[in-house]
Amino acid sequence: MKKFDCFITLVGLVLGLSFTSCDTFISTSISDDEALDGPIATLSGAETGRHIIGDEEFSKVYSISDGLGPIFNAASCEACHIADGRGHAFTTFTRFGRVENGVFDALQDFGGPQLQDKSLPGFSAEFLPALANVHSGFMAPAVTGLGYVEALDDSTLMRLADPEDANKDGISGRLNYVIPPEFFKPGSKHVPVNGKYIARFGRKAMAIDLVHQSVNAFFNDMGISSEYHPQDIRNVQSSDVTDNANDPEISAKVVEDVAFYLRTLKVPPRRNSNDADVIEGEKAFLQVGCGNCHVQTLKTGMSAIGSLHKVEFHPYSDFLLHDMGSELNDGYTEGDALSSEWRTTPLWGIGLAHVSNGGAIAFLHDGRAKTIRQAIDYHGGEAADSRSKFKALNAILQDKILKFLQSL
Repeated sequence: MKKFDCFITLVGLVLGLSFTSCDTFISTSISDDEALDGPIATLSGAETGRHIIGDEEFSKVYSISDGLGPIFNAASCEACHIADGRGHAFTTFTRFGRVENGVFDALQDFGGPQLQDKSLPGFSAEFLPALANVHSGFMAPAVTGLGYVEALDDSTLMRLADPEDANKDGISGRLNYVIPPEFFKPGSKHVPVNGKYIARFGRKAMAIDLVHQSVNAFFNDMGISSEYHPQDIRNVQSSDVTDNANDPEISAKVVEDVAFYLRTLKVPPRRNSNDADVIEGEKAFLQVGCGNCHVQTLKTGMSAIGSLHKVEFHPYSDFLLHDMGSELNDGYTEGDALSSEWRTTPLWGIGLAHVSNGGAIAFLHDGRAKTIRQAIDYHGGEAADSRSKFKALNAILQDKILKFLQSL
């Protein structure tokens, strides 16, 4: 479904807060081959019906009576993932911590690691504590095609990982193993290692599946408690008081419906794939080594959703952590990831980055790159060799690679 409701303005009216109009971010004249949102075309009728229900929950603007806050970053899922696309500078949030003697502290006793910079009337928003000596901006990624990523077997990701660079290609992708939340229900595709499971969602790969990701987003981004996470969010920097809404503020079904919606979103539409320059650009993309991390084709494992069951898809990602060098090292980290390590972002949809943001374009975890070429320039660490090879190409081949990326 195409959703261009002006939810940002609405929540501003509800809370008495100042928000920018949706028209700033969203174009109302988007063709089907440019639209990021919409269900997988081959879903059953029942699956499509549930997708629509989840769509409504994803779009819902939460109010005070619904349990929003008391501190939060956004009032709806779609406020950050506009039309299911990536975020905007306006919606980028901050995570912080402290590094001392090489040890990272998320400063949970001081509101960390996520800064909730908005609050309900009568409550105080959080501020960056003086103890924090590292922080990083996080721009919301696009959410299309996530069901295919969730349906990957752990064994597939384990085969892609090469933490010791055994093949000596300079690429050493790692898995981020995390302690599962109590509500996590492992499936046949999951492979536990010392009580931990492979995470595949988030900039630092910290969420195992889409329920895990959705629970975290409701709680951390919107201050919404759920049956999966019944405790309300508190501002420990000031009053340590919760809001007046009864907890849990949403049911497990709401979380599951949102997760199902994300699970059944289509992959971003490809364009101009038969163009000669695009074809040559992809060949050059692979020749300079970009495909070592941005893996073109993967195959899902077993899935209860027929459209996701053992099918090939083309995310241009290995979903592993890679050291990106000092250029992208903010000092902040999560889980077992180093501060310079980031999960490979899927490239599908990169050519449609402008669609949900009214023409504005921003790439990388915090949106610092304003063009694809600039994003390439920031690739250091394991990607430095590919960056050098790209820069060594003549201008015509470089442009063909960029044209290929714009086709994704």
